[in-house]
Amino acid sequence: MSRAVVKLDLSRVVFIGRTFDEYMLMFNLSKEDLRDRKILDCPAGACSFTAIANKNGADVTATDIAYYHPFEQLAEKGFNDIEHAMLNMEKAQSNFIWDYFKSVEELKQQRIQALTDCSNDMKESPDRYIPAVLPVLPFKDNKFELTLSAHFLFMYADRFDYEFHLEAIQELLRVTRGEVRIFPLNDLSCNRYEHVDKIVDFIQSQGYVTEEIKVPYEFQKGANSMLVIKKV
Repeated sequence: MSRAVVKLDLSRVVFIGRTFDEYMLMFNLSKEDLRDRKILDCPAGACSFTAIANKNGADVTATDIAYYHPFEQLAEKGFNDIEHAMLNMEKAQSNFIWDYFKSVEELKQQRIQALTDCSNDMKESPDRYIPAVLPVLPFKDNKFELTLSAHFLFMYADRFDYEFHLEAIQELLRVTRGEVRIFPLNDLSCNRYEHVDKIVDFIQSQGYVTEEIKVPYEFQKGANSMLVIKKV
């Protein structure tokens, strides 16, 4: 499906991303973990992980519903989204832990850096950025060694039901031959997603090994664990 024939309401797509350094902490990764590995970031949004990781010896592909739109349009929207998000952040500071980021202004600068790195890389290497809409991905079975999924699954429990989460995770597993890592396990209200254990039980019944791991990153209160799903 081409970008031209997909009609999306861009006003409903928030184009904000995390930095490479945040990803390394969120997913408990080292640079050695990246080297020579085929990795998928889904959904990647405006994160800079793909741009920076590919410079550190990885082979990363990013996919997101937003990529149906031209990168110039996304970049402009991204800066506007950051401004809007920071206004809301001022009102909701008590929901976050201000250790990694010392202030809303520092957070804003890091979000701008992630967007800038992502936008530049989209311009230079557009083939790395593949438009797709979960729970269907345009990749062959077992294409990636490692798949990372940040700040989408579990977080939007008010918008996506249990069946969607299960289908999306099964699709991530289909295209991954090694392991899938999902961060965080909380919803937007800072509560653990109510169906995490139910999903884990089902995945384990399908022969996968799962592990919930604490990571050295917590910005949203309570959001400091990732779910690791391994194929055996």
